[in-house]
Amino acid sequence: MGGKKRICDEGEGVWLGSSGVVLIMMILVVQCSTSIGSVSAAAQVPAMFIFGDSLIDVGNNNYLSSLAKSNYYPYGCDFRAGPTGRFSNGRTVVDMLGNLLGLPYVPPFADPNTKGTKILGGVNYASAAAGILDETGQHFGQRYSLSQQVLNFESTLDQLRPMMSGANMTQYLAKSIAVLEFGSNDYINNYLLPSLYSSSYIYTPPAFANLLLNRYTQQILALHSVGLKKFVLAGIGPLGCIPNQRALAQPGRCVDYVNQILGSFNEGLRSLANQLNTNHPGAIFVYANTYAAFGDMLNNPALYGFSVIDRGCCGIGRDRGQITCLPYSVPCANRNQYIFWDAYHPTEAANAVLAWRAFNGPPSDCYPINVQQMALI
Repeated sequence: MGGKKRICDEGEGVWLGSSGVVLIMMILVVQCSTSIGSVSAAAQVPAMFIFGDSLIDVGNNNYLSSLAKSNYYPYGCDFRAGPTGRFSNGRTVVDMLGNLLGLPYVPPFADPNTKGTKILGGVNYASAAAGILDETGQHFGQRYSLSQQVLNFESTLDQLRPMMSGANMTQYLAKSIAVLEFGSNDYINNYLLPSLYSSSYIYTPPAFANLLLNRYTQQILALHSVGLKKFVLAGIGPLGCIPNQRALAQPGRCVDYVNQILGSFNEGLRSLANQLNTNHPGAIFVYANTYAAFGDMLNNPALYGFSVIDRGCCGIGRDRGQITCLPYSVPCANRNQYIFWDAYHPTEAANAVLAWRAFNGPPSDCYPINVQQMALI
């Protein structure tokens, strides 16, 4: 299986080097016929409800008074709608995951047009700079924290109830998938900024992870209590290897301390998924091992067609990681060979790998089952 293959969506495409990698070849199963604004007849689930931060924000921060925005070129330079508030050159992980599930692009909650039938395929509540803790990222201005995102979801439920009967609503929510991706900002925009936040003075790394997991559990259970039954809980990737952190390290190295302190959170999140599965029969909680999937790309880049792993495609300063991608700056031309788009976020090509591994990966990627298996339940 030589050559290159394309992951496509209605005229968009990202080409991924193959080098005989069956995993990436299988991305070709992504259909190109998903419509915008209505759920496809081939949809495997009714809807996807998305909670998280800038890794999966699709434009919510456009409507907030925030410094954390990406609604300008060259963000979106490879996305057919241009700059939309996605923090990448193209699509996010959840865009691609939704496509694999046969869903249209899930619209941002804050967009005034996200109403009526447009919400039937799900809503994206993710907000750049958001964290599990309400105070995380406050130096960027407004953002929807995890707790606010849960409240926003409950307002969506108020819109959905008049659109279907009680029994249909119960089944709709039970069959839909909730994707939650949190924690990165609680470290890079809280714990690791001692000049702005006191958390690292108060908590050891394990104690801070425990604080995050306790708060996280409360909100996950709140979502479960209103009817959601299928949860994808994404772990934190190797933050010590993002360009923003590499710019602080020895040349050519990741920040080992940062990667090490994430272990308590990721291991705890996997254990939490086990505990929730035991305590809530009839629901399924899946842990997506983002750290391992991203680490594999960093350790074996050529396997996925990547050649640049240590700097951003767009940005300023050392490793293009000290100042993130500014308006109308010129990004690298060979974007599909880069893992990182800017100081913090993956390229569309890297997102494609993460989406596929979550959708179809083994238990080491997605535990205890993957998203494709979850959709069949």
